[in-house]
Amino acid sequence: MRYRPSRRRPRYVIADVDPTTFLSDSYDAATARLEIRFWYPAGVDHEYYRINWVEPDRNLMLGFHQDADHPDLGPCHIQLNHDDTPVDRHRASVLDAHPLAVLDDRLQQFPAAVEAIRWENGAPSLPTWPV
Repeated sequence: MRYRPSRRRPRYVIADVDPTTFLSDSYDAATARLEIRFWYPAGVDHEYYRINWVEPDRNLMLGFHQDADHPDLGPCHIQLNHDDTPVDRHRASVLDAHPLAVLDDRLQQFPAAVEAIRWENGAPSLPTWPV
């Protein structure tokens, strides 16, 4: 794993990861990264965050997002994007904990979430969540 803070927006953390090591299993992608951002909007009594697994070679992003973007899913959701387009979203549990504990829990959920991605005719989907 390699960590590099964002130079443009220092409120992001970006870490290059070895997918096989991080997921504890062999994996098709040779490279991946984690992109992590927490922020505290005015007028909201909890933090917002986006914790994303990104595979640049496949233009794939899988992320846990706690924000106001999709109120129909509640305050937190998991989202799968491919070719910069959302392809699936599901409600995710709200973790009422310190941001470092939330980060730890979400990182532990990524192996199961990544494993739940299904590919058909070159297109990914996340047919079920939670797994």
